[in-house]
Amino acid sequence: MENQTYKTHVRMDPLYHYVLSVLLLASFVVAIINMVRSINAENNVLQSVLLLLMTVAIIIIAILVRLYPLKSQDRAIRAEENLRHYVLTGKLLNPSLSNSQIIALRFADEQEFPSLCERAVKENLKPNEIKQAIVNWKADNNRV
Repeated sequence: MENQTYKTHVRMDPLYHYVLSVLLLASFVVAIINMVRSINAENNVLQSVLLLLMTVAIIIIAILVRLYPLKSQDRAIRAEENLRHYVLTGKLLNPSLSNSQIIALRFADEQEFPSLCERAVKENLKPNEIKQAIVNWKADNNRV
């Protein structure tokens, strides 16, 4: 596996992000076209509305199927980084750190993690700024 860096840390699942997204978008467009044609022809309107509603429902499901596991991973990352901070410093993470800041901090190695946590709080660094400030990148290859 290639070394992870700031430039290569974003992970995409081609089947989900490219294939499924295109299929859902195409289905949505076709369902709208079908509904407009049905309304204009005053034929099968109920079926075309039902097709559009089902397409929207499938799109919502696809979004939720992605979001719910990410929320669970975010909670796990917060707990892991809180424990790591406690092991390194004897103190829990500053509660003013946001989840997105903590998720960005997970890429910092043990030497710079505590100081970068303090800096993130003092300077209210955005997640992207935190990632760019990391000198020794610690890969996270488990994120889905």
